[in-house]
Amino acid sequence: MTKTYKIMIKPLADRVVIEPKAAETKTASGLYIPDTAKEKPQQGTVVAAGPGKKDEPMEVKVGDVVLYGKFSGTEVTVEDKSYLIMRQSDILAIL
Repeated sequence: MTKTYKIMIKPLADRVVIEPKAAETKTASGLYIPDTAKEKPQQGTVVAAGPGKKDEPMEVKVGDVVLYGKFSGTEVTVEDKSYLIMRQSDILAIL
């Protein structure tokens, strides 16, 4: 089953828009993590991708779950949802 994404951002060149995965609220052993101790997620879903560059085609596509660097991208908020816009080269892996 494919999930469709409707977003008002159209990235240019080799940029992608990523919806970050929600931060964990509970540890594996069942302890709740307070908001001040939560780590920024480094995994998300691609919701929009640019056309790529002439010499560098896009390797990621909409719907891919990806890993990215901890301090990668620019955070934007659209309709009360947070997204990251980053270059394809900031993506470390496709899961």
